[in-house]
Amino acid sequence: MPDISLPLDDLVQPFQVDTLGVNGRVVRLGPVLEQLVAPHDYPAPVADLLAQTVALAATLASVLKFDGVFTLQVQGDGPVGLVMADITTAGGMRCYARYDADRLAEADISGAHGAPVPALLGSGYLAFTVDQGPDTERYQGITELTGATLADCAHAYFRQSEQLETAILVASNGDPLGAGAIMVQRLPTAKGIADDEAEENWRRAVILMSSLTADELLDPEVATDLLLYRLYHQDGVRVTEGRAVTHSCRCSRDKVAQTLKSFPKTEIEDMAEDGRITVTCEFCRTDYVFEADQVDALYEGD
Repeated sequence: MPDISLPLDDLVQPFQVDTLGVNGRVVRLGPVLEQLVAPHDYPAPVADLLAQTVALAATLASVLKFDGVFTLQVQGDGPVGLVMADITTAGGMRCYARYDADRLAEADISGAHGAPVPALLGSGYLAFTVDQGPDTERYQGITELTGATLADCAHAYFRQSEQLETAILVASNGDPLGAGAIMVQRLPTAKGIADDEAEENWRRAVILMSSLTADELLDPEVATDLLLYRLYHQDGVRVTEGRAVTHSCRCSRDKVAQTLKSFPKTEIEDMAEDGRITVTCEFCRTDYVFEADQVDALYEGD
């Protein structure tokens, strides 16, 4: 039995099960969601959906090699029009959701927790984007919203676009706010392993992963490596160094100033209230206030 560490929150934990020919990730998020989601005061179904989006984004980004920002964006025609989360190479995350309060109040969302895609998002698409800077080509993958959950949509993407056998489970709860995900991906069959044996190994890996309940995945009293040991101890699970997930918004006063300056001064002045412009970051809810003389200063020398 491996050494069991203390319970870890806000972590992406890679693992590998060589005998089954799979590698995977476990993501468990707790306190960071209070920083990412709670300040927006979203209705409970929206907060729950956004927490799942954050967990899925952290999971998917962790299997890619990139130096920049990975973005997961889900857009639909339902009462929740958009949920998105992004994560930097260093693990800094931010997120937000856009929803119609009136439509949400009128909608039948009794099944939103178990089937958030049809209940909240409706028809639309899920997109992954990797941005590594202005001098590189952006990678983007898009798939239609298919199935009941965000995990179902991710499955559809991997089946259609990557031809990589992948299984994902995503869970969340609201009190306290938490989310988690586990993913396994099938590795190329090793030499000396027959096709039927490799297929059986893959089925076993998925069945064991699927035996994990949401309560177990989200239990803060169970360390991540203990969780994996319970699932795959008979098959020799190995874990490597995990990566912390943090709240990190990339907004700044300078960036807001440059955005304001990109508009004609007359348009900015028309948006002023009591002579001042207030811009609120949709990710972290920080207010950037520009008095009239500070707005004038933006255009000096033009």
